[in-house]
This record gives sequence, C-alpha cells and structure tokens, in this order.
Amino acid sequence: MDSKYLLDLGERAGWTGAQAAIGLVVVELADVPVWWAAPVALALASAKGWIAGRLGHPGTASTLPASQDPATIWLRG
Repeated sequence: MDSKYLLDLGERAGWTGAQAAIGLVVVELADVPVWWAAPVALALASAKGWIAGRLGHPGTASTLPASQDPATIWLRG
C-alpha cells in the first residue's frame, strides 16, 4: 500500500475516534442520553472539516500537510 494512503487512512480513523470519544465525554458530562453522542460527533466532524478547509491544505478538509495529502495530486491534476 502507498504510504500516503495509509497516512490519510490513519488521519481519518484518528479524527473519527477522537470525535466519537469527545461526543461520549460530552454526553456523560451533560448527563443526557448516550444517543446524543452521535450528533455531537457529527457537529465536531463538520467543525473540523470547516476549520481544516480554511487553515489546512486549501481545497480539502484534510489536516495533513500538502506533501503528505493524497488529494494534493488530484488538485494539481
């Protein structure tokens, strides 16, 4: 497998895990039903994508540097 693919996969999996964990912590602290963790994680994913699109590599929602982002090749092409 291509190392950029694995790095991209790791980034996506890591962010998904972090968003899910934060969602669970938030619902525990707020003492609300656990099913609220999914909408909280969705809001976090949306916010991360929006922020990364403005601060990260332009034109993507990736937080990877341009040299490691597989989308960089697509954007140049």
